[in-house]
Amino acid sequence: MKLIVGLGNPGSKYVNTWHNLGFMALDAVFEKIESDEKKDWEKVGKTEIVEARIAGQRVVLAKPLTYMNLSGNAVSFLLGKYKLSVDDLIVVHDDIDLPVGTIRVRFGGGAGGHKGVQSVIDRVETEKFLRIRLGIGRLVKVQNSKFKIQNLGNVENYVLGEVGPDEREKVEAMIGEVVKIVPLILKHGLEEYMGKYNKSSKFKVQSSK
Repeated sequence: MKLIVGLGNPGSKYVNTWHNLGFMALDAVFEKIESDEKKDWEKVGKTEIVEARIAGQRVVLAKPLTYMNLSGNAVSFLLGKYKLSVDDLIVVHDDIDLPVGTIRVRFGGGAGGHKGVQSVIDRVETEKFLRIRLGIGRLVKVQNSKFKIQNLGNVENYVLGEVGPDEREKVEAMIGEVVKIVPLILKHGLEEYMGKYNKSSKFKVQSSK
């Protein structure tokens, strides 16, 4: 069994914000599940979960209701409840250090300033778990036709801001790719997935250990 956690904030005012891309992605993964025995989301502790089968594997999809900065509490609770280890954990989250529309699959590494990811690291006491990082940063052109992530000023205001109409298409395409990525990882494992996916995808997807 795998535990797939999308990070975000509960409540209607956060639904369309950048910081809720993890929730959006998990909702999209759930919608694509085809089964006569498909269950619905239920509240367990301070999480919303649904048990399902994807690519032949049993999975638990989970959305912490703790608010972003305490996401690790929910992850730790669920790992204990299902008797899983961090090897069974996949976290889907927004990443301001990647341009909008970019996806990177990464194993391990720091939180990069993401308080939800840091909370998970703190509670599971390791950085060694798989992340699917969804870019929300804005690129600006610099000299020699190169680009860099724009200084967004107040980061908290930005990540809690709503996805605008200009970026909506990229976000929807990115989430559509997550729907494809999850079954591939579950079916093939990370290493085989990386070899196959990178050859065919227009998205930049990387794994770092």
